[in-house]
Amino acid sequence: MKATDTSEFIGSLNAGVFSQQVGRALSDVAAGVIEFNKAGEVTVKFKLKQIGQSNQVAITHTLDFVEPTKRGKRREDTTLDTPMYVTANGIELFQNDPTAQMFSPDQAPVKAREV
Repeated sequence: MKATDTSEFIGSLNAGVFSQQVGRALSDVAAGVIEFNKAGEVTVKFKLKQIGQSNQVAITHTLDFVEPTKRGKRREDTTLDTPMYVTANGIELFQNDPTAQMFSPDQAPVKAREV
């Protein structure tokens, strides 16, 4: 099996929303660190569990961050699940290429009428 493409993997979680949440958390925490000269933290955690007897896994992804503020800190955590497939190309959202043709022209279930 190939290594999972991490940028595609993270971009697929929760239909791309997780990637945006991580980006926002990193920016907000970094801004708080600079503005208030206090340490901040961003934690990303993944738990994987097989779905039934299939080659699918339920990926529980958690984003947890601590943003420094003037008088303390702001903490938020988000946890959601995304089902994905384990394929020869690593962990992917789709088992097959969703843009591939289902049938070749000679295998089409309905033949075009000749005029």
